[in-house]
Amino acid sequence: MSERAADVELVDVTKRFGRFVAVERMNVSIARGTFYSLLGPSGCGKTTTLRMIAGFEQPSEGEVLIAGQPVAGVPAYRRNVNTVFQHYALFPHMDVARNVGYGLRQHGVKGEEERRRVDEALALVRLGGLGARRTWELSGGQQQRVALARALVNHPTVLLLDEPLGALDLKLRKEMQLELKALQHQVGITFVYVTHDQEEAITMSDVVVVMRDGRVQQQGSPQELYERPVNRFVAGFLGLSNFLAGRLVEHHPATGGAAVTIGEGMAIHGRVTDPEARPSAGAEVTVAVRPERLWIGRADDAAAERTAGATRVAGRVRQATYLGDQNEYRIETALGELVARRQNSEGGGALPGVGPGDPVLVGWRDEANLVLVA
Repeated sequence: MSERAADVELVDVTKRFGRFVAVERMNVSIARGTFYSLLGPSGCGKTTTLRMIAGFEQPSEGEVLIAGQPVAGVPAYRRNVNTVFQHYALFPHMDVARNVGYGLRQHGVKGEEERRRVDEALALVRLGGLGARRTWELSGGQQQRVALARALVNHPTVLLLDEPLGALDLKLRKEMQLELKALQHQVGITFVYVTHDQEEAITMSDVVVVMRDGRVQQQGSPQELYERPVNRFVAGFLGLSNFLAGRLVEHHPATGGAAVTIGEGMAIHGRVTDPEARPSAGAEVTVAVRPERLWIGRADDAAAERTAGATRVAGRVRQATYLGDQNEYRIETALGELVARRQNSEGGGALPGVGPGDPVLVGWRDEANLVLVA
């Protein structure tokens, strides 16, 4: 099966504002029909990247291609892309149908053809029959759907979304995450989504690119980035990790396997997550362990030694927090504070009678050790 063609390509793209470099030598290829997210903290360059694709900004260096065609100097209104912003920019003096049909009228589509396509777009976002409503009569979630319908009605090659869920409350935001992904799958259009919210990126995306200071840190599927982060920034930004300072004893590049010492000479085994890394013996590394991969048990549990895993350390609970679907424990150990999470299930996930100040045993298996060299 051949690879899908790229709807968007950025080739060695750099964007400067005076002396400030907002995006530096960015290379990405976004396959047709992909839900692609740009993820990173404020100021990392993700919105600037989106604006260069849209045509609101021009790159200082490099090339942007849409559907294989260079778009240098092509203004935004002549690119077959549409943008949905966090603040939907709906026209309050127009009803819903007129808002949705605005782009069609700009392209000379009017009358019965406009009505037909507007009705199709409203049905697509589950707002059928609401065309006569005023936008200010709608809820936040409905207004967001109007903005989506307006962006989709012209059948763009690429839909750009700049933190469109940021103005919604938490419950509605979670609902809209699932709706957006289902909509993208239904229409088959390439979505490029900007967010600083890791949960949004993980929930919706086929591919995530993590950015920092204008540079791409890593890109891949959400599962790949979560389970094989190539550096400490990605491991810390995409989910929660326990970080342990270590020193490399040996590394086997063919398999990624590594032996590391942590703490006062404790030997552990793991895998180097960056396939391009070639660390030398003696190099300082960081070992990341996800909280859900830690086993935690009572210090007097007779079965603990058999179930804790290859690495075990005694500790004392500093804080125990109920999180609804799980319980979180912050534990003081000789390796520093460790965070462990136990999933709540029928029968309970908490440790009965264990709270702040109580001694516990923490353990984990070798496959949980992610060895980071950067």
